[in-house]
Amino acid sequence: MAENTEKSPEACDGNCSSCATSSTCTDPEKKTSGIQKVDIDVKHIIIVLSGKGGVGKSTVATNLAMSLSNKGYNTGIVDLDIHGPNIPKMLGIEDKRLESRDGKTIEPVPVTGTLSAVSMAFLLPDPTSPVVWRGPMKFTAIKQFLEDVNWGGMEYLIADLPPGTGDEALAICQLAPNIDGAVIVTTPQDVAVLDSTKAVKFIQQLNLPVIGIIENMSGMVCPHCGEKIDLFGKGGGKKAAEELDIPYLGSIPLDPEMRKAGDEGRPFIIRKEGDEQHKITWEHVDAIMDKILKTIKE
Repeated sequence: MAENTEKSPEACDGNCSSCATSSTCTDPEKKTSGIQKVDIDVKHIIIVLSGKGGVGKSTVATNLAMSLSNKGYNTGIVDLDIHGPNIPKMLGIEDKRLESRDGKTIEPVPVTGTLSAVSMAFLLPDPTSPVVWRGPMKFTAIKQFLEDVNWGGMEYLIADLPPGTGDEALAICQLAPNIDGAVIVTTPQDVAVLDSTKAVKFIQQLNLPVIGIIENMSGMVCPHCGEKIDLFGKGGGKKAAEELDIPYLGSIPLDPEMRKAGDEGRPFIIRKEGDEQHKITWEHVDAIMDKILKTIKE
């Protein structure tokens, strides 16, 4: 008869590899205790996540990274959405490839003089190639993206995560030694707020700080009549922040220029020009990025 390797909750030593229930364990603290933190030459790590897809999480991540870079901070952005890596497209560098100096150390792809990026997209033979991997392979890739990359003593590293609270989110929370906190992105409607609440509780269970919630796609101004239309409802992100007693970082309007910026590979935070509505959107985005930085510094 095979030996029973299942551990009782009291006997758990955090060694998931020898536990028969590791795949169904729901205690994040126990699942993180058996994994060593990586050695990464970055002062501050900020993770950006959401409970569901399509809320503009990668848009927030790229604008935050570009904002920090514009302020003179040496900044990196690591795209941990292994199956849907969009950061290179949104930064206009999708034709670049990762290179190695010595066969092991990975050099991040430069975006500006103070911004560099790493993404699975740089390793794929074609932008449309799927990544058909299970959890262990994703964990290994994320570990390499953290410890094998020459981040060069960067001030900030922004980690863009896929939707949900699965492998990728758990992996970086297990591996990264200096996470300043998480930025949660939602849209106003109830179904998105419900999922973003799960993301908040996930971060809290791991004893990491929640920097705050951003409500994206928060109303739009009709280009014909000038009336504001709340396509996805209103105030869901702020209400969730109040109920969860975490900071509300602000709202970002639904602006066609935001979509255009992502498609063109030029983050909206650097697009100050445009009509009055676009300037208002820019002010919202800029204020939120400043608030994130102020929260970390405090």
